[in-house]
Amino acid sequence: MWTRTEPEDQAPAAAPLFGPVGVLPQDDRGGSRRQGGTTVSKAMLEVEKISKHFTLSGQKEPFCVFRDLSLQVREKEYLSVLGHSGCGKSTLLNIIAGIDTANSGHIILNGREVQEPGLDRMVVFQNFALMPWLTVFGNVRLAVRARYPEWSKQQVADWVDKYLDMVGLSGAANKRPWELSGGMRQRAGIARAFSVKPSIMLLDEPFAQIDALTRGVIQDELVRMWEETGITIFMVTHDVDEAILLSDRIMLMSPGPQAKFMDEIEVDIPRPRKRISIIEHPRFYEIRNRIISFLSQKG
Repeated sequence: MWTRTEPEDQAPAAAPLFGPVGVLPQDDRGGSRRQGGTTVSKAMLEVEKISKHFTLSGQKEPFCVFRDLSLQVREKEYLSVLGHSGCGKSTLLNIIAGIDTANSGHIILNGREVQEPGLDRMVVFQNFALMPWLTVFGNVRLAVRARYPEWSKQQVADWVDKYLDMVGLSGAANKRPWELSGGMRQRAGIARAFSVKPSIMLLDEPFAQIDALTRGVIQDELVRMWEETGITIFMVTHDVDEAILLSDRIMLMSPGPQAKFMDEIEVDIPRPRKRISIIEHPRFYEIRNRIISFLSQKG
């Protein structure tokens, strides 16, 4: 039986986890449809004509990553953005998260404009992003305490235990990140993200640093938790098969500079999907060949 060893307030002071949002006039965002066996509403997240550019050293003209990107993500949807390295996928995700800012345009979540990071948007990074001085339990507890400051210590502990159990980490709750495998660290990050019940989870190539066998197991766990909680997921990835396996919809992004969305694919393969059996579905290779053909183009 493990025991929790770190004091409640051992971690250094962190930046505020909540940021202000500006209320925008409500418009008609009603309506729903069936996707992947789940009822999903329209336009929970709206990306409205956002542009991003950088001024590079030694250059007079700014470098435009993407220009006038627009996108809608529906409630309970699993949407993936796929494209070449450098097209701006992760930059787009960071702007939605409030970690970065666009030069123009708006990000609207549940009718409110995103201005800074907030616990309504949880990010799972490819480099795990766990706090090394805290245990697995402590990493998840930190997020839960920020999300539910009125809860007692026992309520927080019970909630953390629930989500660690969901990802199979109950036996590793008292370990530090450096004692864990890459797969276990990513499970901890996923548990932390789900535990605060965000409106949307943002996955930045979350399986890129995990071996193929472990990746498959964690993908299955992620889909199970997504189906159980109904949390909307926005993921960026390079992996074609991963996008088809996990997603309701895939957006294909052109290479930069001035990248844009070039195609939208509905993944109409019924759920549940398994890595072994999905390749036997007639739509799998139709979708895969369409994506590979797009990625093979020069620009």
